Amino acid sequence: MNRRHFLATLAALVAAGFAPRTARGGIVPSARVRAALPPDSARGSADGDAAPAPPATVTLAVGGDTTLGYNLEAHFDQQLEAGVPKKWLYPLYFAGVKPILDAADIALVNLECPFTDRGEPLEKNFNFRARPELVRILQEGSVDLVTCANNHVADYGREGVADTIAMLEEAGIAHFGGGLTLAQARRPAILERHGLKIGFIGHYFQAAPDMKEPRGVLAARDRAGAAGCYLDRDCIRRMVTRDVRELVRQVDVAIPYFHWGHEGSYELRDYQVDLAHLCVDLGCKAVLGAHPHRVQAVEVYKGAPIFYSLANFVYGGIKEPSDRLSMIARLRVSRAGPVEADVVPINITRWPEAPFQPYLLEGEERRNAMGRIASLSKAVPATLPQLDPRLWPDVPGPAPADSSAGYG
Repeated sequence: MNRRHFLATLAALVAAGFAPRTARGGIVPSARVRAALPPDSARGSADGDAAPAPPATVTLAVGGDTTLGYNLEAHFDQQLEAGVPKKWLYPLYFAGVKPILDAADIALVNLECPFTDRGEPLEKNFNFRARPELVRILQEGSVDLVTCANNHVADYGREGVADTIAMLEEAGIAHFGGGLTLAQARRPAILERHGLKIGFIGHYFQAAPDMKEPRGVLAARDRAGAAGCYLDRDCIRRMVTRDVRELVRQVDVAIPYFHWGHEGSYELRDYQVDLAHLCVDLGCKAVLGAHPHRVQAVEVYKGAPIFYSLANFVYGGIKEPSDRLSMIARLRVSRAGPVEADVVPINITRWPEAPFQPYLLEGEERRNAMGRIASLSKAVPATLPQLDPRLWPDVPGPAPADSSAGYG
């Protein structure tokens, strides 16, 4: 993207209401402006009697794999060299999806890179990291919460995990799923909105032959990393069972976010279904997933929506992906009753004009995207009413790509 094209794009964003925030420099705490419910006294009936308050609800917007280092960091630096100020670059990458995140009470993504410039790379296929200052991109994108339960949080060892936690906390962004020990990685994040406590936990698990990472990506008693078990299905079932049972006792709504499945595949693994159903049976209201870098089926099981793979979001892990389709999951949760959910289809990049900048799909593009997601969801017994295949064209997707092609 040259400077002229960038300035034209920025002008359009400002005109649409995406003016970048100003700051004195450094990391600033996140500040989300939200519409407040009127006080109870303002909701009385005409005769002065107080009308029953509607049930409290909380809305969530959830994105998939988010990597702010690697190719995205290189693009950021190229724009700096071209004379684009940092204050214009920080809000750029989330600008196309920010209205969806701003409208939610909680915006959550899977953070697939440590924020660090320290540590030694773990010996593995792909190592991602982002300079600590780039946490500001999450802030400008209105991200409230991240899961670190993935195969990249420990890419630069204990130092990288420690720096990531420190930067997220300094930025006012909650986190779960990764830590300096397994006990810390298994701790939930509990956020309160509108009087409701929403709890999140994260686990990373792949069975053989899906696992391509060393054991060191996972946390242990004396090792930093992600929460989870290495290849052992019985172990992960026990861990998830214990963690979910503890969480549901503490919160109004419990939601796990898994990192799982076969990279580059649209097809579900049996352990994904098993773990998702286990969580719902134990009391979770919804289940989230990522890692395959592809959209997978959306299931409704006992009234709970299960998003098996939310694919990529603001993803700097690859420049020109063979499949750019992704989605944002929107959830509306309350103390009682099933979760309401829908999907917002997105394209994750316009390479090379606007790389690593997802945007909402409209018109025929949206129709075809919904057709593909609905077609993928035929693999499960029940899905969201929005994804009824009779509503959308049957659009086949591209063949699965070789997972060694640069995703990580």
